[in-house]
Amino acid sequence: MPDMLTSIATVSLGGTLREKFEAISNAGFSGVEIFENDLLSFSGDAYGVRRMADDFGLKIVTVQPFRDFEGMPEPQRSRAFDRAEHKFDLMEKLGTDLFFACSNVSPLSLGGINRAVDDLHELGERAAKRGFRVGYEALAWGKHISDYRDAWEVVRRVDHPAVGIVLDSFHILSLRLDLKVMRAIPGERIFLVQLADAPTLDMNVLSWSRHYRCFPGQGRLPIQEFMRALAATNYGGPLSLEIFNDYFRTAAPAQIASDGYRSLIHLTEGMDTETHKTFAIAPKAPPRVHYDGIEFVEFVANRDTVSDLEKILTQLGFQNRGWHRSKKVNLWTQGAINLVLNSEHKGFAHDYLQSHGTSICAMGLRVDNAQQAHERALAYGCTSNEQAIGPGELHIPGVRTIKDSLVYFIDRYGARGSIWNVDFRLLQEDNAQAAGAGLLAIDHIGQIAPIEQMSSWALLYKSVFGFDAAPQFDIPDPSGLMQSQVIESTNREIRVTLNAAQGRGTLAARFITQYAGSGIQHIAFSTNDIFATLQTLKANGIPLLAIPPMYYDDLEARFGLAPALMAQLRANNVLYDQSNEGEFFQAYTQSLDNRIFFEIVERRGYQDYGAANAPVRIAAQTEILKSHEKFMARLEM
Repeated sequence: MPDMLTSIATVSLGGTLREKFEAISNAGFSGVEIFENDLLSFSGDAYGVRRMADDFGLKIVTVQPFRDFEGMPEPQRSRAFDRAEHKFDLMEKLGTDLFFACSNVSPLSLGGINRAVDDLHELGERAAKRGFRVGYEALAWGKHISDYRDAWEVVRRVDHPAVGIVLDSFHILSLRLDLKVMRAIPGERIFLVQLADAPTLDMNVLSWSRHYRCFPGQGRLPIQEFMRALAATNYGGPLSLEIFNDYFRTAAPAQIASDGYRSLIHLTEGMDTETHKTFAIAPKAPPRVHYDGIEFVEFVANRDTVSDLEKILTQLGFQNRGWHRSKKVNLWTQGAINLVLNSEHKGFAHDYLQSHGTSICAMGLRVDNAQQAHERALAYGCTSNEQAIGPGELHIPGVRTIKDSLVYFIDRYGARGSIWNVDFRLLQEDNAQAAGAGLLAIDHIGQIAPIEQMSSWALLYKSVFGFDAAPQFDIPDPSGLMQSQVIESTNREIRVTLNAAQGRGTLAARFITQYAGSGIQHIAFSTNDIFATLQTLKANGIPLLAIPPMYYDDLEARFGLAPALMAQLRANNVLYDQSNEGEFFQAYTQSLDNRIFFEIVERRGYQDYGAANAPVRIAAQTEILKSHEKFMARLEM
């Protein structure tokens, strides 16, 4: 069967109408709902909009919304029909046939199902004469009709071939309405289906809808249940995304459109085989692969800063194990940790350096099938990364994801051997340049992003990689709030803490400014003995983040820890937390160039991330950063 028509409403994106059309088309959509305000602000006429949609290969599904129609007293009723005729004229110029009417919210509107039936029947008669159809949607805050079941009863009684129902997942699921009636609606009587997800919030439904909608898979509404009910109707019309979200409209339209299309692929992938056949929007992506950990993290530095980075790695106990055969790339290791230092003068890493300075430019994820992981990422809209390969070297598939981020897929033990044995000239262990500090593995990475990109990153990890995303939560910052979300692979071998700034003066915002965008902000290394590790690091000259003394007074009162343990925590600036699962110890280095810092963690059964300690850590880092900014300001005077 042909792929289902996919659409998105222009209200979901920021930018001009042309920019929206271009982004929607490039993302893979075949249709568009035009929000009325986008037409009113367009510099040309309706014919120009139609030509522009044709140029981008987009079908105009509808112009929306048409408000306050049914159940009006006179003279408002006659005016409503006059407005409808004017909208018919506009539809004719745009080349669309679906008239979109929302249930009435006007305080002037009159109740009574018969009155609504009479008005919609007359509207259907007028529409049919001009070759149009009327779709009727129940708004969750409609004055008299707020339930899709009531809207369907109106449409059923109208009994006109030109009048059908519009189903919107948010309006239905936000009110927790039963879906049994929906399953019984004939598919041909459903003229349009709009999809939107949302986080779980305790607020009035109108504000919830107008500001916090998101794409399927980014929220907590039971969208899959909605789709299973829809499949029972044999609906074959457009699937359209209608998202009201403040952050989406401030982000780049290309990214939001790409997220939207990715969310539809992810949504249909999660369906059973028969349901997926019903809503086939694209060829099914290759299955998820098994992720076995972070194979490496790649740093980029120039000739002036690479020595500083190498010094820090040596102080952390890493050893320079070898050099790439054809690139200016060094390998540093400790335990199962692989860190790559790239100082090439061309290519992706060099371009990243020019944009971000000394930073982490890429990571390699260990998988059981690198080629399949790569093909899946491409099916989800990622761009393949091409790089020069020297004679005899491995082809390492990689993709560009969001902005200029890069992820490699590493087949750890492929037929030709590992990347380290093939592409690198390795030193013998006895040539190590530094003693280890007891670091064992990468426990997790911390990633920072502008607030408008946070949901994009979470969707990427969930859809492309198949990771699990916990609900977002707020962390207090001295200058506002930081929004945080934990992303984990199913086996917890890969863990990401995703953070975003909600205030311009927050630490997260300062890091983004220093970094010139989103990126990996810190790496957490695991150890079996944090106190022994920290003693080694201090002996090596690593500056640790100082924790305020009052933190430990409160810690002692909360947990009643033994005096000897409290003394160790204080002396080593170690943060502590505990749960039903066990105990957690964490310490931080000071940041490098206000861009990157490292965390040392010891888990004793504990599986969280010490979120209760985050405000203390952020405040301590902010204090250092502000002191640095004041010092730099004095130098410039």
